[in-house]
Amino acid sequence: MSEQARDPELPGRLLLTERDALLPLLRNTPEEHFALRTACPGWTARDVLAHCAAALVRIVEGRLEEGVFSPGSNAADVAERADWSLARVLDELERGFTEAGPAIAAHEDGSLDTVALGEWVHAGDVREAFGVPGAYAGAGATPALPLLAVASRRRDTPLLHATLPGHPEPVVLGDPVEGRPTARLTADTSTLIRLYSGRPLVGTRYDLVGAEEHELVIYR
Repeated sequence: MSEQARDPELPGRLLLTERDALLPLLRNTPEEHFALRTACPGWTARDVLAHCAAALVRIVEGRLEEGVFSPGSNAADVAERADWSLARVLDELERGFTEAGPAIAAHEDGSLDTVALGEWVHAGDVREAFGVPGAYAGAGATPALPLLAVASRRRDTPLLHATLPGHPEPVVLGDPVEGRPTARLTADTSTLIRLYSGRPLVGTRYDLVGAEEHELVIYR
């Protein structure tokens, strides 16, 4: 995967793909499951979904004041929704998935593109908490990987070529570092996402040469 010009429609495609995959699962899951803890410290599945919904609707409504998406702002959004019914949280989430794509595309600098990636990773956090196989894979992986490539460059991770099943060409992530050879990773897509998002790696198999795990994490 070589670096390409920005596709402003890509984040929206990822969000719609995830909406169609995730919302039926959420609406058919017993409410007590939403109290399960996730890979996000201190957050239950319900908290993660409240954060995701709030972030997307902020984008839809243009409420992007200074400090938005900071840890404090995110915590305040979750707290604001603590007394909401689960149905209301899921309705807001569905609205965000449906409407945020065009709003993200309208930011010509691409500054919000990787928000869609974060939403998809958080959906994986919820699937993982629910015990759903392939939590960080599935249909959303195809539009998510180009967004991961963008995020890996913005976070100055080292240049890495990832060999993934079903991909005839290596996925290229990160930026060259002077005097340092290209790192190599052989893994499945789910493990690649876990590595770059700092999610637990228990039970995974991968071969990483030329980089350390901590150097790849894009969420710091």
